Amino acid sequence: MSNKYAAFIPEIWSQKLNTMLEKDCVMLQCVNRNYEGDIKNQGDKVKIITPAKVNVSTLSDAALTYNELEPTSMELVIDQKKFFAFKINDVAAVQANTDIMEAHLANAKKAIEEVQDSYLLGQHAYVDSSNIIGSDDSPITLNKTTIYEQFVKLALALKNSDAVTGSKRPWVVINPTIESYLLQSTEFIGAHNVADETLREGAIGRIAGMDVLVSTNLTEVDGLYYVLAGTNEAITFASQLAKVESLRDKDSFSDLIRGLYLYGAKTVQPKALAKMVVSAPDASVSGSEADSDSDTDTDTDTDNDV
Repeated sequence: MSNKYAAFIPEIWSQKLNTMLEKDCVMLQCVNRNYEGDIKNQGDKVKIITPAKVNVSTLSDAALTYNELEPTSMELVIDQKKFFAFKINDVAAVQANTDIMEAHLANAKKAIEEVQDSYLLGQHAYVDSSNIIGSDDSPITLNKTTIYEQFVKLALALKNSDAVTGSKRPWVVINPTIESYLLQSTEFIGAHNVADETLREGAIGRIAGMDVLVSTNLTEVDGLYYVLAGTNEAITFASQLAKVESLRDKDSFSDLIRGLYLYGAKTVQPKALAKMVVSAPDASVSGSEADSDSDTDTDTDTDNDV
């Protein structure tokens, strides 16, 4: 029996999925893809050679001495292998095949982005120790009055590591909770006030010289948020395959749709990343504070009435 999706051509839908992932994924704007071509040509891993540091000495009458340079190497491995698979029965396909596939592909894109963003945000584990603000034992508490000071420290850590130059503009990824503090800070520059400078797509503005992007995938881990900042030189990313295909289910009047997505990432410059360990707000405490503020306002109103 032939496939009911006359408009469904696997190669075209694979290209659509790739394009959709490229367009909106937050963390893909914060990485480089310098080795993706090597991955596609050589297989599922590629060796990355990092040049050694070169020392500069003062010239004197003594003979020159030559340093032995020892470059380091690391491997970028495609070790993230994700798939989706779903069934669409013929009844659901009667009205509009293409529209149905567009909707399901959009949901597949969203699901892939969630795991991909979480994976890339997890690179905070490889931040150089000198670029960490706060700690798991002593996390930073953010609010509208402290957020600018703490984000300046985050940006300063990157600058002190020589990660920021004229062509390497830093970014920071926050979640909606931290965004709510940021929007109340007078030092925050909203996207509509950034003058003629170009922000990354989806950036809400800039603080302490960093483009601010918001991701709902920066989630709470054991009562903490790990806010990640850096430049695009820090993390290299490569996707090897995005494939969508269909086949007829032999056991029902349905089409089977499945997709495969392979990718990997490596922190190649740990000093080009910085992170802030932030304590997640306690809902019960926040509620108590709100009640307290409310009581205070009520008392004030009563006094004024008197």
